[in-house]
Amino acid sequence: MKTLTSKLKAIDFRPTGLVEKLSEAMTEAILEGIFKEGDQLTELDLQKQFNISRSPIRESFRVLEKRGLVEVIPRRGTFVKRISPRDIEEHFPVRSVLEGLAAKQAYANMTPATLEAMERALARMKIAAENEDTKNYWKQHILYHEIFIDACGNLLLINLLKTLRMQIMWYRLSYQYYKEDFKSSYRAHEKIMGLFKSKNTDPDRLEAMVRTHIEVAVNKFLGYLDEQEKLKASTK
Repeated sequence: MKTLTSKLKAIDFRPTGLVEKLSEAMTEAILEGIFKEGDQLTELDLQKQFNISRSPIRESFRVLEKRGLVEVIPRRGTFVKRISPRDIEEHFPVRSVLEGLAAKQAYANMTPATLEAMERALARMKIAAENEDTKNYWKQHILYHEIFIDACGNLLLINLLKTLRMQIMWYRLSYQYYKEDFKSSYRAHEKIMGLFKSKNTDPDRLEAMVRTHIEVAVNKFLGYLDEQEKLKASTK
């Protein structure tokens, strides 16, 4: 079992909210690549690491399974879920539709404070893109999207997207050598920002632009997976 970062180790694992805290710690470990796809998460190792009983660990495994981050295989154990082309083909189109809808609904609810928050995130995305700083770029990318998703005010939509986006960002962060065209991505977000700021935007156009931005990623990920499979085959 890989050792978590000192930050995660420092979490106070007292009974109150124990399952939630442990679930968040393991989620972060998976997103950051501390636990990699295919890694087995064992109850005994986690018991020793956090000095807790098995019950909250099992509950946390169920939370991670619902999030699509692990799979529980009967009589074998709990493993960090591997990413397949089918995962990407199923998740991205659904996310594109829901997030496009969230953008459309958020447009009517935009306030100066919300627009300013999005612009700050966008400005930091630009700096990270110029520096080819992958981690900070995606940190601001997540924030940018979350701001307008929350602004839609539709709680069901917000919760559905929270789950989908968590899985999608795991896909991105899992591929340490995958490089997206930061400049192209930034320009797409800049155009979306322009539509949010304009008082004359057709909400349907905004919805379509957000959907297209997300759908473009499908072919990129599928292409990457294909390259990785060919690379594995050539080294056998």
